Amino acid sequence: MDLSDAVFVAVAGLGAGTVNSVVGSGGLITFPVLLAVGLPPVSANITNTVGVLAGAVGGTFGYRRELAGQRARLLRLGSASLVGGIIGSALLLTLPSSSFEAVVPILIIGAVVLVLLQPLLAARLARTHTDDDRAQAHHHVGGIALWIGVLLTGIYGGYFGAAQGVILLGLLGALLADGLQRLNGTKNVLALVANGVAAVMFVVFATDQIEWTAAGLLAVGSLVGGLIGSRYGRRLPANALRVLVVLVGLTAAVKIVFFP
Repeated sequence: MDLSDAVFVAVAGLGAGTVNSVVGSGGLITFPVLLAVGLPPVSANITNTVGVLAGAVGGTFGYRRELAGQRARLLRLGSASLVGGIIGSALLLTLPSSSFEAVVPILIIGAVVLVLLQPLLAARLARTHTDDDRAQAHHHVGGIALWIGVLLTGIYGGYFGAAQGVILLGLLGALLADGLQRLNGTKNVLALVANGVAAVMFVVFATDQIEWTAAGLLAVGSLVGGLIGSRYGRRLPANALRVLVVLVGLTAAVKIVFFP
């Protein structure tokens, strides 16, 4: 990896860390960049999961105030993310790489659609939680439907993960009554759990698939981005971020399908 590629990867990590803490689709930035610098799809996916984990830590730390009083919820739903992340990463490691290469364009396009729908999800959450007093009075942990939804999202996150945060925020908003920023903090923790256990699985069982230089650059960039996003990201123009994520996601899908 030459200097220009290294800068490209680090900047992508910075952008992904920022976007993940606010929107939850940063993988649609870093994954195409790793493809562009020459990594095969499965190696790019594994390297991406390991590299952006630091950004998830930074984003979660930045939302620590919103996480106050959510211990029971995080323990319950975190167990679903944990199991899901193990299953998803195991599927990636055991299924043929051709299976991943065949399905990942579909996953990317699905993730892009979710990013495009995110404003509608956010508007729905805003309508649901306009009464802050009412929302603050119902910090419940969610029922079995939410647990299963988080489990399935964790499987997706362990296997691929782009736009996992968008899915989680939609689930949480639909099935929990709480403030939007508190739900965003919950989302960050659940994504961190699924990605964290997947990263451990990859380090233990697929270390030869990790491009460690790229992973290190992503880690540094995404950590800084996660801290920036959790502190200032709410002030960034959401539409500009969304357009960027959609463009790079579609570019990645086209590259995989037509220029493997």
